[in-house]
Amino acid sequence: MLLDIQVMRPDDYVGFTFFIGYMAMFAASVFFFFERGSVDDKWKLSLLISGLITGIAAVHYFYMRDYYMATGDNPTFFRYVDWTLTVPLMCVEFYLLTRAAGATKSLLWKLIIASVWMLVAGYIGESFNPEGGDTAHSVKWGVISTIGYIYILYAAWFGEVAQLAEKSNSEVVKKGVRTLAWFVLVGWAIYPIGYMCMEGGWLSSVMSPSDVDLWYNIADAINKIGFGLVVYNIAVTESK
Repeated sequence: MLLDIQVMRPDDYVGFTFFIGYMAMFAASVFFFFERGSVDDKWKLSLLISGLITGIAAVHYFYMRDYYMATGDNPTFFRYVDWTLTVPLMCVEFYLLTRAAGATKSLLWKLIIASVWMLVAGYIGESFNPEGGDTAHSVKWGVISTIGYIYILYAAWFGEVAQLAEKSNSEVVKKGVRTLAWFVLVGWAIYPIGYMCMEGGWLSSVMSPSDVDLWYNIADAINKIGFGLVVYNIAVTESK
């Protein structure tokens, strides 16, 4: 029996980015896992986390591509499962980078809880949006979700993470944490914008759902792989 192969149209840029996203995440995972052997022991966990982030995303992108090709719909459920697993791991990287400067388990759990809060509220707002869209529903859950995002953003720029990074004896760590903070500020900004483009959202007339998927896919690859590369650069530099 022949495999049921989904044909991708040459102009299907969304399907293309699902495929490229899967391959890019998979390649990044292989790279991060193999490079663990080239850094000092204290950095191996950080690279393991980087590999897990892109690896989990690669698996989800594999399924999201198939779902999109078969239905033409947004793979919202798979996407939020991916984010709920990978975004807290991205926050763990902040803890690992600042642990030597005194980061506590309390900070770690606050970052994890904030990220899960942000994503669960976003999922409720997007997946349980009434047919045809409800602006009040969208705004309410969007605001609740933003509380978690603002906490992570504040922690990375001005709060505990930023303060601990400044106490670090390593200039590479200081610059690395600031770079990751830029990812949170700029790279993560596409997600609330995409959220507001759903039916009933403030920007629903600006972008179609397929356009949102296109930008989500690009943002995911840049943010997840970019996060890992920043951590990799710190680990390699500090291991010399």
